[in-house]
Amino acid sequence: MGMATVSISDPATCAGPSGPFAHVYVTITDVQANLSASAGDSDAGWTDLTPKLSSQPKQIDLLGQANNSCFLATLGDAQQLQAGNYQQIRLMLAPNSPSPSNGNNACASAGTANCVVLTADNSVHALQLSSEAQTGIKIPSGQIASGGFNVAAGQTKDLDIDFNTCASIVQEGNGQYRLKPVLHAGEVSTTSTSINGTVLDSATGNAVDGEVMVALEQKDSAGVDRIVMTTMANKADGSFVFCPIPAGTYDVVIVGMSTAGVAYQPSVVTGVANGQTTGDVKLYAGTAGAATFTGMVTSQNSSNAGTVADVQLSALETDATSSATFTVPLLPTATQSSATLMVETAASSSSLSCPSGTDCANYTMEVPAGGLYIGAYATTGSTLTQSAALATYVIDGVTETCTPTEMKSAATALTGAGPFNIAISDALAFTACQ
Repeated sequence: MGMATVSISDPATCAGPSGPFAHVYVTITDVQANLSASAGDSDAGWTDLTPKLSSQPKQIDLLGQANNSCFLATLGDAQQLQAGNYQQIRLMLAPNSPSPSNGNNACASAGTANCVVLTADNSVHALQLSSEAQTGIKIPSGQIASGGFNVAAGQTKDLDIDFNTCASIVQEGNGQYRLKPVLHAGEVSTTSTSINGTVLDSATGNAVDGEVMVALEQKDSAGVDRIVMTTMANKADGSFVFCPIPAGTYDVVIVGMSTAGVAYQPSVVTGVANGQTTGDVKLYAGTAGAATFTGMVTSQNSSNAGTVADVQLSALETDATSSATFTVPLLPTATQSSATLMVETAASSSSLSCPSGTDCANYTMEVPAGGLYIGAYATTGSTLTQSAALATYVIDGVTETCTPTEMKSAATALTGAGPFNIAISDALAFTACQ
């Protein structure tokens, strides 16, 4: 047997005063793990890692201040479990109905267990739960560092669940807020586990006068760098820190937007290991500006009828020299507080026109128009070289409820001078959706 503890973290990018949310509260009732990657909801083998939560649920502000060890909360005491490599983890949330009667419920005024508090007016709104929250929000092996949570006999391991809040909230057409969780997990150290650095304007040598988003990325099974975690650089000195993070090697991808509306081109530092610092990373305000992509996502079931689907949209750019593909975070603007965009398809209405037999959603994504500045990690500081004057983007859509689960647009190479307003003519058309 071994032992495990469970904690929650989230270095969020959408927190007020710059972001739309002052607080995001979720009420956790359990965390379970299974050695099998294919185990279903009712299959045997699910191990309860937090048994006390079933009788004493824990409400957590995902935008709250982490303590000195980087964690938002620890979910109970260490629990004994069978040694092995756990391939699935699932997190259970309390249903919104009936509303908890606990006097400490921060969502009481909304009559729910889960809610958001808006920065603009401190109003409290119910956070609706997607269907999977009823059976547990699953974290598959592809979203667990090193492909699984490995506990050897006699060991005590610390499991952290990173709750990517800003990419997990969908505002629906009716004005309601819904949780579509984007989670990652992995073994961490509760004493020291971080990557940090400083982002500076290449022209002034000072912190950028504006907003800077920093993404931590790792390659997926297809070799595409996917965002694991995001944070905002400190406006005063440009510093950033990711903590806690599982052991491993990451790429750091940075974008920014000045208060004057100037878009900085992406800077990429590759091969940064847990425990290292990037040092000073330069961010270049090129003349290319920003590029705005617009398009449509459609979804239909196996009977060729429209059906609702949640789709996460990302902008991918490939380095011309190394052929490595990175996810370029969306520019941090008043309307873009997350590095990726989550959309929900819906049936045609007076304001939405879908192709026959589909539900659909329109999207708008603003990204840097300039090409990547990229360089490998070095203890003396990374030297960044521009891969191309202008970017070539692929718009990538991923969903869990359709087959295939991923659709990509054709590559769009930006040419000439801006402004760049690109309409993607071919919809990301998802079929066989459930």
